[in-house]
Amino acid sequence: MSWRRLVPITTTVKTVCEECMPELCHETRGCRAGLVRDSCGCCFECGNLEGQSCDLGDKNVHYGICGEGMECKLDPINGAYEDEGVHDAQCVCVTQEPMCGSDGRTYMNLCKYKEAAFESPGLNVSDGPCKTVPIIKVPPRDLVNVSGSSVVFLCEVFAFPMALVEWRKDGKDVILPGDDPHISSRGGPQKYELSSWLQIEETTRADSGTYRCTGRNEVGDVSAAAVLGILPPGNKLCNSVTPYLKDLMFQFKNKPHIHHKIKSYYNNNNLWFIFS
Repeated sequence: MSWRRLVPITTTVKTVCEECMPELCHETRGCRAGLVRDSCGCCFECGNLEGQSCDLGDKNVHYGICGEGMECKLDPINGAYEDEGVHDAQCVCVTQEPMCGSDGRTYMNLCKYKEAAFESPGLNVSDGPCKTVPIIKVPPRDLVNVSGSSVVFLCEVFAFPMALVEWRKDGKDVILPGDDPHISSRGGPQKYELSSWLQIEETTRADSGTYRCTGRNEVGDVSAAAVLGILPPGNKLCNSVTPYLKDLMFQFKNKPHIHHKIKSYYNNNNLWFIFS
């Protein structure tokens, strides 16, 4: 779970406002996302930054109002929280076009640039990202499954110029899928990003190992690795764990804004999972 706090939709906070006397308002400084009115609409205070929790609507009642150029958006976290009417509301920048700063850094949107420009007043930008070595935004995750099942690794790469993404298994020089019929790779480009999937069907113990996603362009290359563990079939532990894993992966697949890392290992007849 992220650091952001959960916001109960039905929560109502009552604020008692007295007569507005602007001369009594405290001076507000260091607001990287600009100024917003307080809950009484009288004094100014710092607007919330992108990614911070926020109050829905235009009333500043609990978590605060998003800063300039942002809106408070609601994302359901999972089915259990939805049933309880609890959601994760956070500030999201309205403009999502990347920009190249005069400092050589790529700012993923206008809000990120404004934050940086607050600290560096002379910072200028131009449209589009800077030419850069690829950045792996979503690395492949460690997986464990049962022999005979199918597994899928995902790797999302940001780069300008656009990157070429390759998959390899450590210890082998062949670029996957190669000529292996039970391994396939596919991907789809977005603007400045490439998502690549590596699928292994009907896995066997021989498929266990470390798989590496590499993104490269004319500027350079970057890679990230994940471990695949395949357990033998017919094991009582495997039979009880498989439905849980399938349900877990289905939940994550349908909630792409949640990126949990799952590490697993098999030791002393126990299958251990570490979530982060």
